[in-house]
Parts: sequence; structure tokens; C-alpha cells
Amino acid sequence: MRISHIIAERSKDPSTQAGAVIVTANNVAVGMGYNGFPRGVDSEIFPWEREGNFVDTKYAYVCHAEENAIYNANVQTKDCKIYCTLFPCNECAKTIIQNGINEIIFESDKYHDQPVWVASRRMLDAAGIKCRQYISDLG
Repeated sequence: MRISHIIAERSKDPSTQAGAVIVTANNVAVGMGYNGFPRGVDSEIFPWEREGNFVDTKYAYVCHAEENAIYNANVQTKDCKIYCTLFPCNECAKTIIQNGINEIIFESDKYHDQPVWVASRRMLDAAGIKCRQYISDLG
């Protein structure tokens, strides 16, 4: 999880910096990602706003950490685990399921009751993906 936090620091998002690391069954890191605009898209010309018309907010443009970790993986992710600083949204859940990841270890679930995350949990449960919250022993 510590690596997920370190990679999250690369995000230019002023309100939420998220990170994700994909590991094999033997805990070998094979992919890392953080939330940000797609490669080649200048983060200075697109909005980082959280509210307003959809096309005037970051939500229309940002790739999430989980997606980027999968895109950046150097092997197939079937039967891998993903460590995430935030519980994955519904879009990331679909990507995780489609790529064969079988376990999610998340730290924060601050959006638990919002519809996007309710849908995410429904899909992950239906797909048999194990989800567990990481609790730091550092205090």
C-alpha cells in the first residue's frame, strides 16, 4: 500500500491523488498507476474542477489509478491483486473484472454510499472478486 501512496504523489490532481499497484500472487509488482489525464493530454488546458457541467470537470477526462496500473502492467493481470488508495469506482471495477484481477486491497472507502461505488461493489461481488480494506499498522 505504501507504494500506492508513493505513486499517487505523481498525480497533478489538486483535490485527490490516488495510486494503485498490481502484484502477482507472489507479490511481485507488475503495474503501477495514478490518476491523471491520458498520455499526451496537457493537464494545463483541461479542468481539474469537481463541480459544474460534466465537460467542464475533471471527470470527463481523467484516467483513474486502477485503469492506469492495468494499462501500464508489463504482464497479463489475470489472477493478480491490486492495491488501491481508494475503493475502485464502477468504471474501474469493470476494467478490473475484464482483466482477471481477483483481489482488491483498498485503503479508503470514503465514497461507500454513493451510487457509483454501490454499483462497483455489486459488480465485484457478482464476479467473485475478493475485496478487503487495508488497515495500516503504522498508527
